[in-house]
Amino acid sequence: MQTEKVIEHIVNWLKDYATNAKQKGFVIGISGGIDSAVTSTLCAKTGLDLLCLEMPIHQAENQSNRASRHIEWLQENFKNVKRQPVNLTPVFDSLVATLPAVHNEEDRFMSLANTRARLRMTSLYYFAALERYLVAGTGNKVEDFGVGFYTKYGDGGVDLSPIADLMKTEVYAIAKVLGINEEIISAAPTDGLWGDDRTDEDQIGASYPELEWAMDMKDEGKTVDDFEGRKKEVFTIFTRLHTMNQHKMLPIPVCEIPKQLK
Repeated sequence: MQTEKVIEHIVNWLKDYATNAKQKGFVIGISGGIDSAVTSTLCAKTGLDLLCLEMPIHQAENQSNRASRHIEWLQENFKNVKRQPVNLTPVFDSLVATLPAVHNEEDRFMSLANTRARLRMTSLYYFAALERYLVAGTGNKVEDFGVGFYTKYGDGGVDLSPIADLMKTEVYAIAKVLGINEEIISAAPTDGLWGDDRTDEDQIGASYPELEWAMDMKDEGKTVDDFEGRKKEVFTIFTRLHTMNQHKMLPIPVCEIPKQLK
């Protein structure tokens, strides 16, 4: 990958899109992870306004600290960057207290994890509407189009996706050229939705390089019968998630009414 040229291409694309949309800049949620760090830096390089939101919900301290230090680094290097803390923990707790009890606590736990992401999306769009900003997405290619590892109408609810055509390993390559803090580059990827230290690999059962390999193999027309051992296991994981999460990747289905019924 021609990393410097890719960076220049994305920055120009972001600036052109915002200018044509007659928007003043971008708003993005900073999680302390690699994807939001890279995306926010690319947005900052446009010279347009960039508002960075910190939106903790019972967040692990190390994640919050990494996010804070990244924003500080952005502000030291770019004059167009602003920060806005929004503590969503009491909002989340109030919502949980209002919702009725359920029999299956495991299902409720998963639902509430996704609710965190949707509260953040709501906050991002509040500031976007207030300031005439675009909500910048942080999903990469393997997450968005490989396994669907994101929350529908949560972190998947965005105006534009600057890094969605980049594999995770390519995002890391860009991070190094951009000078992203080493603590972010070396941190294990996590969606931060659970209030604990579980990683993306813990949840998915495979690393991002493994998932990228499986995505390439699927594109080549391979099937699970072409592999053995760990490769077969990884390909099975990828295929299951890719199939299960098609509802996130495809357009919303529309029930088309036959003309004769209208």
